[in-house]
Amino acid sequence: MSDETTNDQTQHERQTPPQPPKREHPSTYVVQDRENERELRRLTIQDQMITNGMGGVLPEQPDPTIFQRVLDVGCGTGGWAMEAARNDPAMSVVGIDISQRMMEYARAQAAAQHLGDQVEFQVMDALRILEFPDAFFDLVNLRFGISFLRTWDWPKMLSELLRVTRPGGIIRVTDEEVIHLSNSPALTQFWELFQLSFYRAGHLFANTTSGLTDHLPRLLTQHGCQSVQAKAHALALPARTPEGQAYYDDVEHVVQTTRPFLQKWAGSAAREYDDLRQRILEEMQRPDFRATWNLLTVWGTKPGAPHPTTG
Repeated sequence: MSDETTNDQTQHERQTPPQPPKREHPSTYVVQDRENERELRRLTIQDQMITNGMGGVLPEQPDPTIFQRVLDVGCGTGGWAMEAARNDPAMSVVGIDISQRMMEYARAQAAAQHLGDQVEFQVMDALRILEFPDAFFDLVNLRFGISFLRTWDWPKMLSELLRVTRPGGIIRVTDEEVIHLSNSPALTQFWELFQLSFYRAGHLFANTTSGLTDHLPRLLTQHGCQSVQAKAHALALPARTPEGQAYYDDVEHVVQTTRPFLQKWAGSAAREYDDLRQRILEEMQRPDFRATWNLLTVWGTKPGAPHPTTG
């Protein structure tokens, strides 16, 4: 294959979003084995690390106490939902996720923390019609939709989020830049493979680190939200800190569990991948290692006059 042909293909990948396949696996989450115990623990630690790094569950909202009914979509192990409930005893939170095991785990955690009266977890496929009445929630939260939403899923998803939100209520979406900045060449190489795989699998609108986050304000505006705003977050993750250790543990597991996904979409050979994984772990254990994880929260209001939420 000539260099000219290769360049043409690369340019085409940058400019042309992938089209939805005719047949696909029923789960679009990039880690297929979501129900093993280590993945549950990893997601719980990651959830707490991100919430703390962002400054809380709703740091951009001037008065979170106005949200009495809250929906957390794709809630995973339920960390955000439970933290939101702990912060406001008057808040009622529903978390949904497609994984039965995740929901069992989240229910057990809520019971152990005596939050069962405030937090409810339901098994539900967020890519289908949400099983809630119209105008039911004051705020709908979606974090890391990049992990299961493809570009063609966003219009239907946002339509459903608006449907279940009351007039004057808030739609809130938080997602990440795919490449986490660091002084580890091997980790940078891994995130570049991750970005390419996410793009080829349809999770990014462009083959860039901000291939989703750049598009979130437009998506919310186009699909019916008003007064759309955005707030950026930069999570600092230096070595030899609790945050840095949590990030190391998170990356160590992510590199292993996403291996089939990256080999499918980026075509990494097994031996090359094993070498990359070893170099990542070595470089992240150096005392001068540092990383920055950039996130973006975008939120908007459902049109219509607000009305008091019923109890």
